[in-house]
Amino acid sequence: MDADIVDYSLLAGVSVALATGLAGLVARPGDMWLFLVHGGVGITLVGFLSLKLWRVRARIRAGVRARSGRVAVSILLTVLAVAALATGIAWVFGAALPGAFTLLFVHGVLGVATTVVLVGHLRDRLRLPSRATLRDRRQTLSWVGMVTLGAAAYRASDALGTARRDTGSREQGSDGGNEFPVTAWVADDPDPLDTETWSLSVTGAVAAERTFDAGDLAFDAEQRALLDCTSGWYSEHDWRGLSVGELLDTVEPVSGASWVQFRSVTGYRWSLPLSEARDSLLATHVDGEPLSHGHGRPMRLVAPGRRGFQWVKWVTEVRLWRRRDYSEWVAIQVSGL
Repeated sequence: MDADIVDYSLLAGVSVALATGLAGLVARPGDMWLFLVHGGVGITLVGFLSLKLWRVRARIRAGVRARSGRVAVSILLTVLAVAALATGIAWVFGAALPGAFTLLFVHGVLGVATTVVLVGHLRDRLRLPSRATLRDRRQTLSWVGMVTLGAAAYRASDALGTARRDTGSREQGSDGGNEFPVTAWVADDPDPLDTETWSLSVTGAVAAERTFDAGDLAFDAEQRALLDCTSGWYSEHDWRGLSVGELLDTVEPVSGASWVQFRSVTGYRWSLPLSEARDSLLATHVDGEPLSHGHGRPMRLVAPGRRGFQWVKWVTEVRLWRRRDYSEWVAIQVSGL
């Protein structure tokens, strides 16, 4: 296969893998195709990367002897790419790391790093394949064959790998109360809230803003929902707490109110469309147990179909908006700093 086609295939493959990986962080139940594309492209990249390394092996050896800086970047890129692919494949087959970080999380970090280095590496080297090359039937068949082989290998690995959701997450702690993993999106780690003095404010686009003490609210709504964390685990539980729909009815959203934002004591916040928010829950209990501090006591959002980082913990305010507050994308990165 022509070297320029291999280079473009690597760039395109890494770009698609990065895009689908990032999009998967906020994927909804109807977006599972993102994970299929991500996995298929990842396995296909193994073939293209192997072909690339075989072609440049002599050049790399010569560059190492000459202590070439450009070759050093090439070696760094190779290490990052191999590590990103290896951690993804290892996760599929059930491997795990000790400590707080999962292989899936490490895989994501390595994927981003690989993309950054690859773009810089190819900036002065990438050339468009000639028209003759693109029209060459053998080149086309070779490329299609490589992609087909990658897709078949992905299906085989998916069938032989450990039990996972389409998101890649493995089950941990379902129906075990507070025994499921405690995580934070970036650095949220507030001091425990005093449940005796805690209150919930409802503000923004409502007929009358109100603040409720715990004694003012009925925590008897129940919902079974699955929490799928982007770090690679999922857990299904029976949640009990306050119906968001009933809460909103008490404050009467004004005409044009379209988004409901759930705000943490840390400043962390996330929004749901009004219709979706009505079906969500502000939980105080999980499987009959009061929420632990690490899981958001006294109250956390339960948003079925959303990823774990969108289930806001330590909720102290619900704010309604006519338009979505996009600053929350910044807030979730810096709220705990």
